[in-house]
Amino acid sequence: MTSILVIAEQRAGVLSPASFEAVAAAQKLAAELQAELDIGLIGDDLTAAAEELSAVRARRLCLVSDAELEPYRAETYRVAAQALVDELEPQLVLFPHTYTVRDYVPRLAAGYQRILVNDCIGYRQDDGQTVFVRQLFRSKLNADVRLTGSSPHFISFQPGAFRPEEVERGSNSAPNESVDVSFDASRFPTRSETPGQEETGGVDLTKAEIIVSVGRGIGEEENIALAEKLAQALKAELGSSRPLVDMGWMPKARQVGSSGSVVSPKLYVALGISGASQHMIGARGATTLVAINTDEKAPIFAHADYGIVGDVMELIPALIEVVQGS
Repeated sequence: MTSILVIAEQRAGVLSPASFEAVAAAQKLAAELQAELDIGLIGDDLTAAAEELSAVRARRLCLVSDAELEPYRAETYRVAAQALVDELEPQLVLFPHTYTVRDYVPRLAAGYQRILVNDCIGYRQDDGQTVFVRQLFRSKLNADVRLTGSSPHFISFQPGAFRPEEVERGSNSAPNESVDVSFDASRFPTRSETPGQEETGGVDLTKAEIIVSVGRGIGEEENIALAEKLAQALKAELGSSRPLVDMGWMPKARQVGSSGSVVSPKLYVALGISGASQHMIGARGATTLVAINTDEKAPIFAHADYGIVGDVMELIPALIEVVQGS
């Protein structure tokens, strides 16, 4: 029988939202292929993350736990993931497309003389074969990827391609199993910086449940402070389109889009953002998208669940008043 392994990601015992998106993809694919589904988890202290994953519908949860896995290093994670693959012998190995996956999984795949089919936005069944879809040239072209050769095959899914709330919970806890792995510490002399933190004080927008994002329609740099007040009222993170980053008004860590963060919040409020394709690559995973723009023909309205044609500087104070009064 076909089997699928999804390797979740945790940091300091906390599962990333993207891990649940990958689990949702794996469950859906396993149901269609009538395959067994296993979940793998790598790290040192996995107690809390394992307890959370045990409630997910799967055949079993397999843990690779060792002190050598903290802090993160690509070499040790590759060895740990290889131990999972060798033990479980899956045909497909799925991952969330994160900084660490981009770092260590290509090395893992190369060890099996395979590649990582990365950053997929979905898949479909075509004549009895699973076809994975990924985007090229800044999402101007969709590419169909058909897997050939012997397994295992390695796939990662773009954040927002699946929803965390789609994860099916099991009536009984998935049994935990430990997978043994031995490390020769002398072979791994490197130390990695904290994954995904490109600058001091950087923010990880991929974890935000609510994002208020600003674009050129904000007018002046000093007007960003008003958007920050709305973000604070909503308990949201502040995001940005690329032009404001290029002008030096917003830090790169706040940029949403193809050259920034790809996010999947429950609510995304776009203030004065036109909705260029590069930005929508990053924002389209939002459950609910609210757009405010003076141009009624702005492309973002084609993506928005709720659209308001108006001046953001007039509407933001009204929104803050409504939020604070609710």
